[in-house]
Amino acid sequence: MPYVNIRITKEGATAEQKAELIKGATDLLVRVLNKNPATTVVVIDEVDTDNWGIGGETVTVLRRR
Repeated sequence: MPYVNIRITKEGATAEQKAELIKGATDLLVRVLNKNPATTVVVIDEVDTDNWGIGGETVTVLRRR
């Protein structure tokens, strides 16, 4: 059973975009690794920008610039 975890910032995607990510990740595993889509799990975690850091700063601070 493949498990895919996608992490994005909370305001990063609409419900439609998330559905497309889930379908796309599933289709990729089917095409490349011949995995069964019925047993492929895709989870999208939405992380607050205060809890996501790049280069020693939060994404909140970086986006304010």
